[in-house]
Amino acid sequence: MEISRYLEALERDGAAFVDACLAAPEGARVPSCPEWDVRDLLWHLTEVHDFWCSVVDQRAAGHEQVVEAARPADAELEATYRRGLDRLLAVLRSTDPGIAVWTWSHQQDVAWVIRRMAQETAVHRADAESARGAVAAIEAELASDGIDEFLHHFLVAAAAPETVGGSVHLHCTDVAGEWTVRVADGAFVTAREHAKGDAAMRGAASDLLLALWRRVPLESLDVVGDAAVAQRFVDATRLG
Repeated sequence: MEISRYLEALERDGAAFVDACLAAPEGARVPSCPEWDVRDLLWHLTEVHDFWCSVVDQRAAGHEQVVEAARPADAELEATYRRGLDRLLAVLRSTDPGIAVWTWSHQQDVAWVIRRMAQETAVHRADAESARGAVAAIEAELASDGIDEFLHHFLVAAAAPETVGGSVHLHCTDVAGEWTVRVADGAFVTAREHAKGDAAMRGAASDLLLALWRRVPLESLDVVGDAAVAQRFVDATRLG
C-alpha cells in the first residue's frame, strides 16, 4: 500500500476507534482483551500512538529515549486520545518515510511506523467495536496488508514453530493476498505465493487478519486440508 493510504486508514480508523469506545456501555469489557474495559483499551492505544509519535519526532535511536506517558483521569481520556491522534498524524505526514528510526523489527524507518500505526489502530478499532457488539470489517486491502505485516514482522517472535507439523497456505477470497508459511531450521519462513499447503486458511481478508490476531476463532474461516495443522499454526503464532 502507498504511504498516503496508510495515513488515510489511520485517520479513519483512529476516529472510528474512539467513537466505538464512547458508544460502548460504561465499564464494558473488551472480549478480545478480557483484562481490559473500554477505558483501558482507549488508554492503551493513546499510549501506543504517543510512543511511536515520539520515536519519529525525536528520531529516536532506541526505545529508552522515549518518556512514558502518564495516564490521565478517565474524564480526560477522550480529549487526550484525540490530541494524540492529531499529533501523530501531523508528525507522520510531515516526516520523510525513509528516515531511519528505532523499531523492534528488522525494518528501521518511519515507513514501518506508519504501516504499524495503521494496522494497530485498525485491529483495536475492531476490539472497541466488539465491546458494543457490532464489529465492522477491516477494509479489505488494509487487512490483506495486515496479514502480510503479521507474517513478515511478527512471526519471528512466535514460539515453537516446529510444533505446527506442516505448511499453511493463507488465501484472501475478496482481495489479492496469498502466502505460504513453512518451517525451516526451527523458524517460520513466509513466501508470497500461490501454493498448496498441508492446510489452507481461506476467507475474507478481514477475517483472516482477525483470526491471526486471535480476535475471531479459526471456525470463522474456510479451512481445507489438515485442520489440526491450521489450529497448531494459530496456536504457535500466539504472541501475547
